[in-house]
Amino acid sequence: MKIFKPVLLLFILPLFAFAGAHKFYISVTNVDYSEKDQAVQIITRVFIDDMNTVLKERYGYPAVLGTDEESAVDKEFLEKYLRTKFLVEINGKTVKYDFIGHKYDSDMVICYLEVPNVPLQTLKQIGITNEVLTDIYDDQQNVVHMKVNGKKKSHVLIKSRIKGMLNL
Repeated sequence: MKIFKPVLLLFILPLFAFAGAHKFYISVTNVDYSEKDQAVQIITRVFIDDMNTVLKERYGYPAVLGTDEESAVDKEFLEKYLRTKFLVEINGKTVKYDFIGHKYDSDMVICYLEVPNVPLQTLKQIGITNEVLTDIYDDQQNVVHMKVNGKKKSHVLIKSRIKGMLNL
């Protein structure tokens, strides 16, 4: 019995150490220019559970992205949310992008966006404003990697710094 209490303590103590563990909130976005398509192409990855949570919090809609119950309405709310929290600027002007679609990889939702009809010779600057999930997670980090015509730049966007730029 004397040895039982210390051994039990050794097994239980580590469980308490992780009881207050905090999840890391992050998204990753890649912005590339396609000379063939003359378009700015964007791929953004966000955790599915976080996106479902924000859609419920923001719109009161119980989204089920990434499940067999997913419907067209889930996609509509996903796109609606992205259009309010993810903005693209070309040469200092906010532009509309096409929501090409989305797919899932493990626990991530991958969204495909495109700004068509952007000739490389007129492209001087790309700006990305990414506030995805910052409205519910104060420690959300949105990593943005931009690559155009050999120029690269990466940004870690947070609630107090939501915009990144690439000057060409």
